[in-house]
Amino acid sequence: MTTATNRKRRLRNCAAVAVTSGALLATGALTAIPAQAVTAPAITAKSGFLMNSATGKTLFSKAGSTHRLTASTTKIMTAKVVLSQSNLNLDAKVTIKKAYSDYIVSRGASSAHLIVGDKVTVRQLLYGMLLPSGCDAAMALADKYGSGSTVSARTKNFIAKMNTTARGLGLTNTHFDSFDGISNGSNYSTARDLTVLARSAMKSSTFKAVVKTKSYRAKTTTRTGATRTMGTWSNTNTLLGWNGTLGIKTGSGTSAKYCLVFAATKNGESVMGAVLTASSAANRTADVKKLINYGYARIS
Repeated sequence: MTTATNRKRRLRNCAAVAVTSGALLATGALTAIPAQAVTAPAITAKSGFLMNSATGKTLFSKAGSTHRLTASTTKIMTAKVVLSQSNLNLDAKVTIKKAYSDYIVSRGASSAHLIVGDKVTVRQLLYGMLLPSGCDAAMALADKYGSGSTVSARTKNFIAKMNTTARGLGLTNTHFDSFDGISNGSNYSTARDLTVLARSAMKSSTFKAVVKTKSYRAKTTTRTGATRTMGTWSNTNTLLGWNGTLGIKTGSGTSAKYCLVFAATKNGESVMGAVLTASSAANRTADVKKLINYGYARIS
């Protein structure tokens, strides 16, 4: 074969490579965007945080360590303290006291509509606290698991246990002054701390089962020993079931605005996070949806 012929063949091969490379570039095959380059969402809430719940890796943070009011997301810690009790009996019965009813009325608080004199199990109180966000149920649990000779002393002691648990979890930007999130002047946390708390709480199978429940009807025992079927407790978290959402707890208040601590799992990818101080329930929902979708995209 002549030298001229070899030269022509080499030129044809180079041209074929150039054409193939150009086609790949045109189709984007050589410029695929890695998952890590997914654009972070813009959220309207003042604070937001998102982690890969399997690894604990931070995926998103907006003022994630800024102190915010927590409203009823505080009840995650109330549940955590209860479920951490040694030799816990979830079927133990608690008699509903007038003090719980008086508290609800005086504070204009959300209620599970527990009836004075009824005996309610600890398990039922967890549902009453975490689904309709009953502050009466939260007070009953704090009274049950606090130490002291009066309701006031016992609930105060329980709040101290909440703060001890927070320190044990490394929540350095968190302080509780109530068992239900109705602040007495120094009840605060951060989107990051609440996410870390939620990750710990979700290790409890009982907690996980309660927060993913959409509705629940408790059968309590009346003063006379009869069975009372309570009205339906509906979960205030309307995102349950959306795109793998498993919970966890809403919160709202005049100053705290709208909050949500959430967890979601889909196709083996798990995310967890919080939004605090959203201006409306609709904006809170939109923010959480953005974060969940973003988290899935980052992990995949």
